[in-house]
Amino acid sequence: MYCTRCGQLNDDGLARCVRCAEELWQPKGPPTRVNSHLAFAIVVTVLCCVPAGIPAIVYASRVNPRAMAGDIAGARDASAKASTWCWISLVSGLVFGMGYIGLMILAQLAGPS
Repeated sequence: MYCTRCGQLNDDGLARCVRCAEELWQPKGPPTRVNSHLAFAIVVTVLCCVPAGIPAIVYASRVNPRAMAGDIAGARDASAKASTWCWISLVSGLVFGMGYIGLMILAQLAGPS
C-alpha cells in the first residue's frame, strides 16, 4: 500500500511507512457493504421517469466511491437518497402512464361514432 504522506510503496503487512514512519491506514475487519441501487435507478430512469431518475443515478453513483474511501455515513446517505429518487421515479412513471392510458380510453369513447 502507498503512504499517504510521502507516496512510498510499502508491504501490506506493515504498520508504518519504511521511508517516513507515517502510520499506514489499515482497514478494520471486512469492508462494509452499502447497497447503491444503481440497477434500480437505471431501470426506472429508462422505463418510468427520466427527470426523477437522473438524481437517482447520480446519488447511486456516489455510494461506492464513498464506501471505498471509508465514508460509510456518506455512502449510506447517498444510498438512501438514491432509493428515494428511484421510488419517486417509479411512482411518477406509473401515475403519468396510467393517466395517459386513461386519457386515450376517454378519447376513444368520446370520438366520432
